Amino acid sequence: MTLTELKYIVAVARERHFGRAAEACFVSQPTLSVAIKKLEEELNLQIFERGTSEVSVTAIGEQIVAQAQLVLEQTMAIREIAQQGKDPLAGPLRLGIIYTIGPYLLPALVKQMIETVPQMPLMLQENFTVKLIELLKQGEIDCAIMAEPFPDSGLTVLPLYDEPFVVAVPKSHPWAKKSAIHPDALKDETMLLLGNGHCFRDHVMGVCPELSRFSQTADGIQKTFEGSSLETIRHMVASGVGITVLPQTSVPQTPGPHDLLTYIPFEAPVPDRRVVLAWRKSFTRVEAINAVAQAVSACVLPGVTHLPLPSAPARKPAAKGGGDKSGATPQAA
Repeated sequence: MTLTELKYIVAVARERHFGRAAEACFVSQPTLSVAIKKLEEELNLQIFERGTSEVSVTAIGEQIVAQAQLVLEQTMAIREIAQQGKDPLAGPLRLGIIYTIGPYLLPALVKQMIETVPQMPLMLQENFTVKLIELLKQGEIDCAIMAEPFPDSGLTVLPLYDEPFVVAVPKSHPWAKKSAIHPDALKDETMLLLGNGHCFRDHVMGVCPELSRFSQTADGIQKTFEGSSLETIRHMVASGVGITVLPQTSVPQTPGPHDLLTYIPFEAPVPDRRVVLAWRKSFTRVEAINAVAQAVSACVLPGVTHLPLPSAPARKPAAKGGGDKSGATPQAA
């Protein structure tokens, strides 16, 4: 067997489709199919069950794919050790980041990284939490900035900052002159939320669990509207459709004359989310991780609470924040 074949079976297990797996591996589908068939013949067993519309993994195939992921991760570790022997701060660092953090943190973070470690350019990828965790485990990215809580995947985690939530309403809304909002008041309003797959949706559900009872399949905009991005939702709120909850970093610091929104803080205790940096335990470029953490710490993010960077080993994921105390588990961010 070869590392290439192992990479192919991991891709098929992830995509559940030979065509999409081939695209992800930048090869033709026949090339990928022949390689996997060769591996199955070598092992004298079936790793995948081929269906008309979807591919499923056999019971023994699940074990083989899991072991293949470990082998690929260890292979990446060899390359990382070699790189560390030269200069851990030299060469690109592949950084993943969730959609609800990227637009608001990356401009300041990239600037900091260019100023402090210009020899280590960032290769950036925005995605959902679950996808970023997969990419981390497969060695496709080196580290990721995400929001807790997320499924325990054996990653090392370093807390970066706590970010409060705010309520965004049209300037014509009766709440526009309020100084603070109690979370329970949200249940009586038309809420605009991110769609399934975004962890920030789950954070908002944690702030007001009663929102989850509203039908997501109802005709028209009734109690909830699902958007694909925070910016889409912001514009919908400005049009008067409803209200929403946003992370503090997404709030403009200098609203323009045509800004149609008012941002109102929550009453104490203010719900928030903890933003963390996560990476594989086997990742050896510790200095590179420290450089990213220090750069985030140096970013000016009004309203957030930067956390001290400990010299002790970082901890495993743990739920934290006002939006997480309800016990809601995010699907992904």
